[in-house]
Parts: sequence; structure tokens; C-alpha cells
Amino acid sequence: MDKKLQGTDREPENGGSLTNRLNNRLIEKSELPYERFSSLGPGALTDAELLALMLRTGTTERTPMDIAQEILRVASTYEKGVAGLHHLSVKELMDIPGIGEVKAIRLKCVVELSNRMASGRNKSYVNLSTPVRLADRYMEQLCHEEEEHVVLVCLNGKSNLMSEHILSSGTVRYSALSAREVFVTALRDRAVRIALLHNHPSGDPEPSLDDVELTERIARAGHMLDIPLMDHVIIGDHRFFSFKENSDLV
Repeated sequence: MDKKLQGTDREPENGGSLTNRLNNRLIEKSELPYERFSSLGPGALTDAELLALMLRTGTTERTPMDIAQEILRVASTYEKGVAGLHHLSVKELMDIPGIGEVKAIRLKCVVELSNRMASGRNKSYVNLSTPVRLADRYMEQLCHEEEEHVVLVCLNGKSNLMSEHILSSGTVRYSALSAREVFVTALRDRAVRIALLHNHPSGDPEPSLDDVELTERIARAGHMLDIPLMDHVIIGDHRFFSFKENSDLV
């Protein structure tokens, strides 16, 4: 049996049998919303239609729209709408009939591109002087992560973004996250002030005792080095906690 029909998705981009190529072209013409895209633009398309256009082909039993709607259904178990795609692994995508390795990887690349576009604005004009601005910039990047990530943000005197660095990923070992590592990076990047962010995969942004201890330790070191810790923001499920707003530690 053709591997593509089994879900391995080895698509004959520039090859394959003539029958398969003709079938794929027929599916594209009859099932994909190209005319709506051409006449109304991408903003008029539904989430399923956009996904169908990226999938391009279906199987003998399922159209691209059928597969796209199933992707959204599975993704909705994590989060409503296309945002749920952030949570789906390649393996979970390949478990959907009609999705094989090529399509699964393509979809994960689209998710990564969306993340990079969201954070790819000109850094010299990104002002992060308030907790809300910090949280807004990193919310989509961090709130979907299933492991903890600690991000160091280096700022100039006007609180404009200079650089950002992931200091830790996975289960955060706070004892291993040293002030030396933070401030060597900050000094190298000529930061005037810094901010820390990390996520809670549980979705609850309330700080733990370890979070409080880390914030105090970095704030003390920053005071001595004259590179103040402007804030430590914890990202939850589209919620955040700011130490600057809730304590006098920073």
C-alpha cells in the first residue's frame, strides 16, 4: 500500500506516480479554498481552511479540510483554536489519520515561525519598562511550554530590549542558576538593568519559595553590581505574576 495513505506522508513533491500527482491536483482544485484566498485574502479564511492550504493534499478517504478539522479537534483538548497546535508533538500529529512525518514537521515549523514572528520585532524599539509589557512580549512564547524555562532580558537605560537569553530549560535547579551566570551575561551585553522571566507549566503563576529566594538573590547581586533587577515575571496560563507589582524585592 502507498505509504502516504498509511500516514507516513512521504509526499511525492516532485515525483511519485502520475496517478498520484493527478489525484493531488484534483484534490487541490476541488477541496482547497484557493479562490477565497485570492478574492478575499488570508484574513477571510477559517482556521481549518488555512491549515488545509498548508496540508495541500489528503488521502483517498479524507480531504485536506477533513484532516484540518481533525487537527483542530485534537488540538482543542489542550487549548481552544489554533493555539492548541503549540502543544501537539510530531508524534501526536502523526497519530491523526492523513498526517505523516512530512506534514507533522511542516506544521510544527509553522508554529515555530509564528513564535519567531511574534518576538521578531526590532529590538531597539521594544520598550519593556512595565510588567505588562514584559509579560505581553513573552506570554505566547512561554505559556505553552510544558517544561520550565528561565529567560534573562538585558535592557538599556531606557528599558529598551538589548538581548535575551534562555538560562535554563527543563526542571529548574535554582541552586544551579547562579547570580554569576546572570551577571556575566549582563556585563558582556553591557546591560544597564535586567529582568528575569520564567514559566510555570501548571498554569498557576503564583511564586514558590524557590522563586522568592531566586529573586532576592539576583536582586542583591544586581544592587552590588549596579545592574538592578527591574522585575521577575512568572508566566502562567495567559496570566502572570510580577514581583515588582507585588512586593518590594525589586
